Amino acid sequence: MELLKVNGLTKKYLTKTVLDNLDFSLEEGKIYGLLGPNASGKTTLMKLIAGVTQPTAGDIVVNGHHIGVMTKQVVSFLPTTNHLPKWMTIGRCLSYYQDFYRDFDLKHATERVELMGLNVSQKITSLSSGMLGRLKVVLAMSRQARLYLLDEPLNGLDSISREKVLQMILESVREESTILISTHIIREIESILDKVILLKNGQIALAGDAEDLRLTRKMSIEELYKEVYENA
Repeated sequence: MELLKVNGLTKKYLTKTVLDNLDFSLEEGKIYGLLGPNASGKTTLMKLIAGVTQPTAGDIVVNGHHIGVMTKQVVSFLPTTNHLPKWMTIGRCLSYYQDFYRDFDLKHATERVELMGLNVSQKITSLSSGMLGRLKVVLAMSRQARLYLLDEPLNGLDSISREKVLQMILESVREESTILISTHIIREIESILDKVILLKNGQIALAGDAEDLRLTRKMSIEELYKEVYENA
């Protein structure tokens, strides 16, 4: 079943076109890779779907609703920036999310914090970049959302943190939910992707089922990525 539909989506900043007339859809129960180098439009697309910014033209429908209050209730967005107040402890962050999001599973989040090697008494300001990255993913994935938007969740993480984050993402997949991960780090994430969308200069350069692309092109998604962006 189709969970997200994008039609004619365009985003411009003054004279610069960041996204140019995009058309695509996302199915339930799949993990999608939104792939592309920096400045390809990945973060802008994530923000548009999350309702953080508005399109110049086009339409986005999530779970049968146009972007607005109803879609924000079913979309969990992980931004690249640190959106957590530095004075908070991890425990306070969990309580904050429980108060703010009705679908936040506090028990599940608390268990994941421990599994990630974190402690509820730790302050945000004391966390390393890897620990902060783990926490941000815990918070995003502990909502019972329909659509998870993870913008560069592996950036700045060491290999152990990346492994933990990927495992948590896999464990969070449900039949009725969809996960969209934007990244330029392909090798470690390729194995968990069902489908891929490659953005180049604000347009879709290539999209399809990950396994089908590997078979028809006779190359890995990482190799395909390098081919598409060789001269980018």
